[in-house]
Amino acid sequence: MEANDIFDKFQSGFRKKHSTESALLRVTNDILMRTDSGERTILLLLDLSAAFDTVDHGILIDRLRQCVGLGGTALQWFTSYLSNR
Repeated sequence: MEANDIFDKFQSGFRKKHSTESALLRVTNDILMRTDSGERTILLLLDLSAAFDTVDHGILIDRLRQCVGLGGTALQWFTSYLSNR
């Protein structure tokens, strides 16, 4: 994913030297900075775990192959995992 430069600059998952802790620190810092400057801040958290079930698995596999550059065993694993779901 890094080789294809598809990470958002603020993405913490699946990146070296990034974690949920670094993401939480970033969000907390942004909220505190905005609050200190007198701005109003809203944090909206969404649980999208069920949204994965609404994705067309064929399209997902094609995008993993074409856009992400995934292939070989990794792509076969995703294809196997998503089959008959």
